[in-house]
Amino acid sequence: MKVKKVTLHLVGMKLVSPFKSSLEVVSSRESILVEVQDDDGIIGWGEVVAFSSPWYTEETIKTCWHVIEDFLIPKLLKTEISHPDELEYLFQGIKRNHMAKAGVELAIWDLYAKNHSQPLASVLGGTRKKIEAGVVIGIESIESMLNKIAIYVDEGYKRFKIKIEPGKDVEIVNTIRQHFPHLPLMADANSAYTLDDINKLRELDHYNLMMIEQPLGSDDIFDHSKLQKELNTPICLDESIVSFENARKAIELGSCKIINIKAGRVGGLQEAKKIHDLCMRHNIPVWCGGMLETGISRAHNIALASLPNFTIPGDISASSRYWERDIITPEVSIKEGLIEVPTDPGIGFEINREMISKHLMHSRIYC
Repeated sequence: MKVKKVTLHLVGMKLVSPFKSSLEVVSSRESILVEVQDDDGIIGWGEVVAFSSPWYTEETIKTCWHVIEDFLIPKLLKTEISHPDELEYLFQGIKRNHMAKAGVELAIWDLYAKNHSQPLASVLGGTRKKIEAGVVIGIESIESMLNKIAIYVDEGYKRFKIKIEPGKDVEIVNTIRQHFPHLPLMADANSAYTLDDINKLRELDHYNLMMIEQPLGSDDIFDHSKLQKELNTPICLDESIVSFENARKAIELGSCKIINIKAGRVGGLQEAKKIHDLCMRHNIPVWCGGMLETGISRAHNIALASLPNFTIPGDISASSRYWERDIITPEVSIKEGLIEVPTDPGIGFEINREMISKHLMHSRIYC
């Protein structure tokens, strides 16, 4: 493959309803859509899932645009690529900037799959025709959270994640358990706790949670190993795992029993696959996390979650959960808690350019 042209589209889309975690309230979403075109006119799509401010990682939409424009695209346009895994070597001189790299790498994977007339899931090694869908409920009033859970139960979602923070944790979990005693429930702390909160976190052991996600520091592995020894509930690491090496060390230290894999967070699908394979060898189940992304990234997530060790339903909800209208056709939909893995070449969805134009803030072509 020889990439002839790259187009970056900066779009801004308003969420159907604001989403609150312990770190931030997100009401609207900026995204960089990466469009790559080869000499034959075939187009691949990727998405940068960084946020507008550095509350989740140090990367932002502006830093990602800078890195892609000034460093990644010049390398990409000079190089002929036979497989997307070559981007790891091509970009190795550029430290970190995982979300910027992932946006480009996802587009190359889509292009590669289309060049081979295969679904992205197939070229990744996916084995599932359908994946189970999970849903996330942000920090709200307990009445609102209960109402939303009831709606999502009726819609068939297979796993429910609630956001927690100090002062809004045990009481909320207890109330949810009273109303939904058998709900597949997990809690996501987004690094809101420290080791001083061990007793509070230990109280959550009483509620049969699937896991507690990222309770301690976003860059921590070591203290999580101490905390996991004190808890019966499995710890799931998210923000701490930005590479294969992070995952390897976390597993060796016993810092977690589950890992959340986000292609955007770890630098792309190739690194995500490597982490998946590592976890499979060590009997560590994984699931696919979400980033309030558009349908382009959601389509990549569906393909990734078709791999065999994604045994826990991921944060891959219907498009309507976030957007009045998504930028892909058809939109992602849920039926009886399941999402069908596309069988068309590449990501398996068409791009709605009219919707991109509607939300477009800025674009630039590089060739």
